[in-house]
Amino acid sequence: MGKRRFAAAKNKQIEMAAFKTMALDNAPEHVIAAGRNFLTQFELPVLFYVAVLMSLQLNLTGWFSVACAGLFVLSRVIHSVIHLGSNDVFKRYKSFVLGAAILLIWWLGMLVQLFVL
Repeated sequence: MGKRRFAAAKNKQIEMAAFKTMALDNAPEHVIAAGRNFLTQFELPVLFYVAVLMSLQLNLTGWFSVACAGLFVLSRVIHSVIHLGSNDVFKRYKSFVLGAAILLIWWLGMLVQLFVL
């Protein structure tokens, strides 16, 4: 994100004054996409972090948790590659939904392990 912002400022695509208040609405699309991608890393992944901590705390660290964690991380990498590359909205949405579904399955799996097994 920083690399794209600095390059845009150097190429006079963004005025340096815009960084004082982060008024980057007129920035090039690739700069805005990088900033948005950075923000999305603090939305859905928070549920991932909590799931990891719960798995560790409740001793639910078997193959299921490891598989869900790995698949979720892979879905986020794919999402970032799409977002910062072609930015195909449909493909990006599918990778987001896949990650959300993996988290849902993981959370439901933890509930089953806690209360049923």
